[in-house]
Amino acid sequence: MTDRRTNFRKHAPDHAVHDVGGLDFGPIDRAEHEQSYYEKRVDALMMLMAGQQVFRIDALRRMIEDYAQQEYDGTGYYDRWIKALRNLLVEREVLTRDEIEARIAALRSRLAAEGRAVDPGAVE
Repeated sequence: MTDRRTNFRKHAPDHAVHDVGGLDFGPIDRAEHEQSYYEKRVDALMMLMAGQQVFRIDALRRMIEDYAQQEYDGTGYYDRWIKALRNLLVEREVLTRDEIEARIAALRSRLAAEGRAVDPGAVE
């Protein structure tokens, strides 16, 4: 997918990485799909954090729009959200990056001890 986007972006060098309006990336799959458990969790986390005023939605958008092209194109929709949420927690000094990494490691250990698979949608 990245190569295809990169080729189309050559025709719009002045566009920001998130600004793909008017570029032809081919047909859009408009089929409805059931959200995965991971997608629901990311959405709920974002709503909780915004509801507790940890940040405003504009801040999430700013984080995502600041991604470099390779990161933006190579990251899925909800993975962009979760990375932005992590970065906002650090930026707002709610948690440090080390605290987040420690909590992820503890969760992975607990899941492994329970014989449960780590969510494949989890972002490093």
